[in-house]
Amino acid sequence: MREEEFRRKVTWFSFLFSVLVVWAHSFNAELFMGDTAAGERLNGLERMLGDVGAQIAVPGFFMISGYLFYRNFSWNKLEAKWESRIRSVLVPYIVWNTLYYLAYAAGSRLPWIGDLIGKGEIPFHIRAFADAVLNHTYLYAFWYLYQLILLIMLAPLLYGLLKRPWTAAIYFGALLVILWNGWDLTALNGDALFYYSAAAYLGVHKEKLPEKAWSFRGGAAGLGFVGVAVLCYQTAGRTAMTFFVVLYRFFMVSGLWLLIPEKWLKEPREWMHYNFFLYAIHFALVRLVNKSGAALFHRFFPVSGGSGPEFWPAALIPLTLYLLMPALMVIISYWTGKNLKRFCPALFGWLNGGR
Repeated sequence: MREEEFRRKVTWFSFLFSVLVVWAHSFNAELFMGDTAAGERLNGLERMLGDVGAQIAVPGFFMISGYLFYRNFSWNKLEAKWESRIRSVLVPYIVWNTLYYLAYAAGSRLPWIGDLIGKGEIPFHIRAFADAVLNHTYLYAFWYLYQLILLIMLAPLLYGLLKRPWTAAIYFGALLVILWNGWDLTALNGDALFYYSAAAYLGVHKEKLPEKAWSFRGGAAGLGFVGVAVLCYQTAGRTAMTFFVVLYRFFMVSGLWLLIPEKWLKEPREWMHYNFFLYAIHFALVRLVNKSGAALFHRFFPVSGGSGPEFWPAALIPLTLYLLMPALMVIISYWTGKNLKRFCPALFGWLNGGR
């Protein structure tokens, strides 16, 4: 495919993954329906989408990031790659975590907002600030960026392993053993390392494979990958092994990339280019919307003593809110980001990593 088609496909998939992440963080059954039979039923419906479909979102981000970093990579490009990732990954990580900490610390001291946050009075001192920035304490969704920073730092080691097929084979064999046994890699997650490294290997050796123009043969391969992903998901359900969950996510992302023709993907709309801003801003807003909505909901459908409203029609309200949450977050993030870009371009540049 042509370069513009490849970039367009990356934007579409990044936007799709951002939307799925919103669903993964929008569960609201317990907030609205409480610990009741109706709440469990609603939770089951929401998790059919949020736990199954949204599982592929962050693995997809890792795969896109790994491929783009190692696309046309060579040793003399390492410094430039690191410099660009400082702007696009490290700076937003620090700025967003700082803003989230300040907002949570201030909000926890306000009566109504503090009740919604539900964390008590958040301490305001240098140690709490350092913890918030270094460990994404109040922006949990940034665990992805934290892992990505570690992976970017490992670029010399990873490239050294991946550039030779025999060292890459040993490396992936060891990585699969680690995943099979569920061994803890402490700060670095084994599954994140697998997704990122697999795509990075394609960037180093088989660059034309993800960028090859769509064909029926490629589409059939993608459909086969999706089928393998379904089998892995079913196996994970029977065995309760994380290993098969990892394979499900990997094959589903790979299959969808091969299955969807780039010709179907028209030029992305302007609001689709704010997918990173959406990823960063949605985390607190989703909770604010859900908790505020639940507080209003309980005025009409009280939940007390383990009992609550009947599933129908009460559950229709939180379920509708859950389904519409990505659209609501897209609107808010686009409106906020566009105005920030217009009136505070420097701040928007830091927040959006220069995208």
